[in-house]
Amino acid sequence: MVRHVILDTDPGIDDAIAIALLLNEPSIQVDLITTVGGNVNLAKTAKNALKLVAFFEKDIPVAAGNRGPLVSEFTDASAVHGQSGMDGYDFPEPDMTKLSKDHAVIALKEQILSNPDKTTLLAVGPLTNIALLFSQYPEVIDKIEELIIMGGAFTRGNKRVMDEFNIGTDPEAAQMVFKSSVKKTMVGLEIGAIATVSMADAEKLASHNETGKMLLGLLKAYRTIERDGEFEMYDPTAVAYLLKPEIFETVDCNVEVELASSLTYGQTVVDLDHKTDRPVNCTVPVNVDRQAFKDWFNQGLSRAK
Repeated sequence: MVRHVILDTDPGIDDAIAIALLLNEPSIQVDLITTVGGNVNLAKTAKNALKLVAFFEKDIPVAAGNRGPLVSEFTDASAVHGQSGMDGYDFPEPDMTKLSKDHAVIALKEQILSNPDKTTLLAVGPLTNIALLFSQYPEVIDKIEELIIMGGAFTRGNKRVMDEFNIGTDPEAAQMVFKSSVKKTMVGLEIGAIATVSMADAEKLASHNETGKMLLGLLKAYRTIERDGEFEMYDPTAVAYLLKPEIFETVDCNVEVELASSLTYGQTVVDLDHKTDRPVNCTVPVNVDRQAFKDWFNQGLSRAK
């Protein structure tokens, strides 16, 4: 049975790798890609999504959403991903006329409600579009199978001291989403630190296909933490959870977002040990089989173009 998926994203180097894995998975039908300001500004994330759809020769609509967060000031992560957001590989210029004229929130609502089957939402950027969707069109929630989020952390952050970039970019939107009744999973920073890919793996994939060459180029330009020749994979872990949940160890618990503290604004407060009486609202992976992830990752990209 084919699973219907909508991806909300802010490409981004690790987003591009996640998209490569998602679009080359035969059990998945990606019905829509929506973009948000995040790793780079909205104009660039929309353009990058169109580049990737064209690269993989897919006919998937792309719609641009919110330029920035609901309340806080927008700052991107171009220092990590490069000025284009996908530095390191020479993508052809996309046909910008293919970008939907509808705002992403409208496109999301119409796609979800028009599908007779339930849709899985995969959100690997700031949660602004998703929060607006749920607040403006709450009727979509019953048509969503699951929301899988790449974001948050149960230890420390990578934006400020305690907040992960996607959640910390729009904490108010994230709190709205975590307060919603939709079934959700939060794949956080700690999983990306375990699920790694080596430059040697990328060089091997580059000898197989053009996707491997793209991966290698992107990783060479990726200004992120590299430990012992291993690159931490963040957004691809959300795709891995979608497709291989059995390789993860998870805890069902309460997750909320700190909005009041000037010291910990944007922190995901993850009650792994059930120390409060707050209701369970999220599944949180706390570990992943590292070798199983590597095997899945390499197999997925080796069958790409």
